[in-house]
Amino acid sequence: MVVDDQVMVRAGLAAIVGSQPDLDVVGEAGDGAAAVELAATLRPDVILMDIRMPGVDGLTATARLTAGPNPPRVLVLTTFHHDAYVFQALRAGASGFLLKDSDPAELVAAVRTVAAGDAMLSPAVTRSLIDAFAAGTVAAAPEADPRIDALTPRERDVLIAIAQGLSNAEIGARLGITTGTVKVHVNALLGKIGARDRVQATIVAYDTGLVSPGPRHPGGAAGV
Repeated sequence: MVVDDQVMVRAGLAAIVGSQPDLDVVGEAGDGAAAVELAATLRPDVILMDIRMPGVDGLTATARLTAGPNPPRVLVLTTFHHDAYVFQALRAGASGFLLKDSDPAELVAAVRTVAAGDAMLSPAVTRSLIDAFAAGTVAAAPEADPRIDALTPRERDVLIAIAQGLSNAEIGARLGITTGTVKVHVNALLGKIGARDRVQATIVAYDTGLVSPGPRHPGGAAGV
């Protein structure tokens, strides 16, 4: 489903996605309120969501859409490359964040990525997210959190490494375990902390104070 208050933009996005043989555009909405109502009927797998819209904006709509059972995957699209939008969208439950000036192939790839259950951020946005946490521009809550308490010591180590931007291979090298074992720990910790993906896990790690702001790992991967 495509949600944008500009008719021409909405039509263009729908045309790009609908041109793919494995993707179908099941509906369109011009604001957040209409999107929430329409999604309840159409049950789309993925929603392309604009941020700035009259009435109910995209961030509020995303939070409402992802709060229920079996929520759709929301891919936020915007022309505004601001950290605040990234953080708010991800905390609202978005599965991805893509700039509107991305090329059609990148848009289609992003839809397929979030539909498969993975997170999708453009490399620039991912770097911005990690760097902002590292610079301390996003406040971390120091209080103990039961989600972190539920993790094993090894799972904590893996979560810390994820939040520092390390890939599975880099985590394995750091901890002296195989990449396959890292994947097992990642899947387990995501379930325990209630995170859908590594992006959400990074936010939890910083929000709970498990990871303190500091220099970003120099080899941290931009892809998530």
